[in-house]
Amino acid sequence: MNRTTRRAAAGTAALALALALAACGQSDGAPQSNGVASRTIGLLLPEKTSSTRYEAFDKPLIESTVASLCTGCVIDYANADGDETRQKQQFDDLLAKGVKVVLLDPVNAKITASWVDAAAAKGVKVVAYDRLAEGKVAAYVSFDNQRTGEIQGQALLDALGPKAAAATVVMINGAESDPNAAMFKAGAHRALDGRVKKIAYEQSGEWKPEVALAKTNEAIKTLGKDGFQAVYAANDGMAASVIEALKAAGIKNIPVGGQDASIDAVRRVLTGEQTYTVYKPYKPEADAAGSIAVQLLKGMDINAAANAGVDSGGQRIPSLLLTPIVVTRAKVQATVVGGGLYKASEICTAPFAEACEAAGVK
Repeated sequence: MNRTTRRAAAGTAALALALALAACGQSDGAPQSNGVASRTIGLLLPEKTSSTRYEAFDKPLIESTVASLCTGCVIDYANADGDETRQKQQFDDLLAKGVKVVLLDPVNAKITASWVDAAAAKGVKVVAYDRLAEGKVAAYVSFDNQRTGEIQGQALLDALGPKAAAATVVMINGAESDPNAAMFKAGAHRALDGRVKKIAYEQSGEWKPEVALAKTNEAIKTLGKDGFQAVYAANDGMAASVIEALKAAGIKNIPVGGQDASIDAVRRVLTGEQTYTVYKPYKPEADAAGSIAVQLLKGMDINAAANAGVDSGGQRIPSLLLTPIVVTRAKVQATVVGGGLYKASEICTAPFAEACEAAGVK
């Protein structure tokens, strides 16, 4: 398991300023060599279907950051849509084009070592984005994923209140191929273990809603309708399937939490179907990744941009880890609306207008 060592973290505004100043260190903002490849940053994202965040937020935000910091720089983008073989081909295509910096959010982090090491041998800098890829990566930008799991677990405890000590919990974890999922799981266990009666059923939902649905149905069959009092789901897509399964079985008043602050999850939080989600502000993460990529493209030292070091595969990786935020019904206005993720008008369509008004979302 990766071990994270922290230095004092700068505030978001100060961090953004430092990154911008560092990335703009050259007078004309562009790498000083000819050829399209010398001005290109590869961006490989993992999902389209099971999580909408990458197309809706990460891609446009990274593109905007790079454009603002590097005149003439371009993004060569591809999305693997959950297919690790396709992502390997996309990665190879970038190397064949001569791209010197790649932002990689891996579908399966456990298989990337040979790709990343081959790239490093050619002088290509790979930045692990959101998920820590294996191999000789140059930097890592993500959220504090173990802390995310702890926040999820604590939110579930808060929802259970005084009933927590006697509660039986079902856990639907993320994909075992994703190192983030292992950290979410570890953090959730840190919060829950010893504070609930037991974790009676725990399985991987593989980040797939249909798998989470099947696993929840299995838990209901195994434990009985009254055999558990809360469900931990590692992300919002799986939480939606958990809620669907509970409804179909006639099970009510079971706290269910997720992660990602997808707009449908925020609406479920407002209506009371979902107890909480976790908001990981995409803009600071995308800004940091884009800025670090530009610095690497220009041959600059990125250590000043890091606020942590992650030990992985015998190497210490300069890392920038951000802090997630729990979102409950009472916090929707202050978090995802106040933080600019969504406008109230986007959340509060006609079917949710009453829930929005009751929660003070405007």
